[in-house]
Amino acid sequence: MHVLVVEDDAVLADGLSRVLGGHGMVVEVVGDGARADALLQRAGGAEVVVLDIGLPGVDGFEVVRRLRARGSLVPVLLLTARDAVEDRVRGLELGADDYLVKPFATAELVARLRALARRNTPKPTVLALGELALDLTARRARVRGNTVELSAREWAVLEYLLQHGARVVSKQQIIEAILPWGDDLTLNAVEVYISRLRLKIADAGVSIRTIRGFGYMLELAAARGTDD
Repeated sequence: MHVLVVEDDAVLADGLSRVLGGHGMVVEVVGDGARADALLQRAGGAEVVVLDIGLPGVDGFEVVRRLRARGSLVPVLLLTARDAVEDRVRGLELGADDYLVKPFATAELVARLRALARRNTPKPTVLALGELALDLTARRARVRGNTVELSAREWAVLEYLLQHGARVVSKQQIIEAILPWGDDLTLNAVEVYISRLRLKIADAGVSIRTIRGFGYMLELAAARGTDD
């Protein structure tokens, strides 16, 4: 992860660079808002920005404003020594994604930066395994290129299984994941949806494996064992 640290306190900037670098991040440090603004106009710049509000010249608020005015979605975490709620609110309203008030724990900074990077990672538009594909944009399921009709709950169950890859998910986890379709879903109902899905994806080279006492998982049909 490429992090741009914009901080005019040289000692703090050096410390942040060392800490973030120690967590495997590539860190670039600048000490004023004008240089930060120039760097953020480059293509392929930082993935996350750690931005002090109280910068000389062009302050952090203006850096964020310009960044968002250009349409950039790069996540920004503000650093501020100010306790005023108005400052934090202003930063967020201008387009910042998060903030930390100095002094702060470096472990929390690292965790927040990783969370911002994950949030900004493009989500897949198609989930696929074997000859099974779910087009999340068109809301269409295909087996060997042919469209398969799924009910809303069947879609939700299958999408949840595909999202979890080779991990086992319990019936209760499935219920909690598709609750928007109603609170009356039972464990037996999950079994019914699994049974229907097995029939509908039978030609996809994919199977829904039952792990007794634990739940279900998707796998390529050729990978099935003989113990279930």
